[in-house]
Amino acid sequence: QVQLVDSGGGSVQAGGSLRLSCVASGVTASSASMGWFRQAPGKEREGVAGIGSIGNTQYVDSVKGRFTISKDVAKNTLYLQMNSLKPEDSAMYFCAARYGGRGSLSRYDYSWWSQGTQVIVSS
Repeated sequence: QVQLVDSGGGSVQAGGSLRLSCVASGVTASSASMGWFRQAPGKEREGVAGIGSIGNTQYVDSVKGRFTISKDVAKNTLYLQMNSLKPEDSAMYFCAARYGGRGSLSRYDYSWWSQGTQVIVSS
């Protein structure tokens, strides 16, 4: 059974930083592609960053240069380092995983999801 447990959300002022973590069990990070998504109230779930099973990455344009996705294979953990946060980054953030493949920003490509961690950025 695959389980993804995320953490690291919180409240921060604009310009600040947060690091989200997602610990995976039942699937190995080395064989999985994984991603971070976010959903604000009244909006659709949006792909933020994806990392493939071989480590290739992609980002939505709005976070390029500010967010970095990475995974620690030894710890079976996915990270999202978020710098220069803006109020529009406020949302519930979810991690997702699937076997193999390239990093994807499409929510339809993923098989497993975390419960979500809230990020609030105040101006």
